[in-house]
Amino acid sequence: MTDDETRGTILAVDDEPDLAELYRVYLDAAYDVRIATGGEDALSEMDDSVDVVLLDRRMPDMSGYDVLAEMREAGYDARIAMLTAVEPDIDIVDMPFDDYKTKPVSKEDLLALVEVLLYRAEFDERSQEFFALASKKAALEAAGTTSTEEYEELLDRIQAVRAEVDDTLDHLSARDAFVEVPGNAP
Repeated sequence: MTDDETRGTILAVDDEPDLAELYRVYLDAAYDVRIATGGEDALSEMDDSVDVVLLDRRMPDMSGYDVLAEMREAGYDARIAMLTAVEPDIDIVDMPFDDYKTKPVSKEDLLALVEVLLYRAEFDERSQEFFALASKKAALEAAGTTSTEEYEELLDRIQAVRAEVDDTLDHLSARDAFVEVPGNAP
């Protein structure tokens, strides 16, 4: 695996070019960053290599909601955060995004957001792998094929993946404990 593959690819979408460029500056040291300054531009920059999309909600050519819907309809499984000046309202309940942050965001907040989204993606992949392995284990047990070297290797793999899932959950729980939740402060 190359360094580029481990860095993660981020697509920052904002109709204000200076703000999109600022996001690139904030993230460029840790990630491969693409920028788009509108909805159509975002869709042309999007592909399966994009891990996280930071998406402005209010843009003149195409709303963030429409871009989000098209990305999901196209089957992209990137983590998408709405990063916008629009305060959240009940309309966000049915929007298929992974996180919602209101502007302005600091460099630290942006880095934390991307890190959490990437960890969530890692958790999803590992949990899917865990359930696939568990299904294979159940099938072998139903067939009475448990006295083989392959079955023992499967058990070892299940244990290893379970440990990875647990570690990722622990990291996310610890990380999320320090992320500020928007809302009414006391």
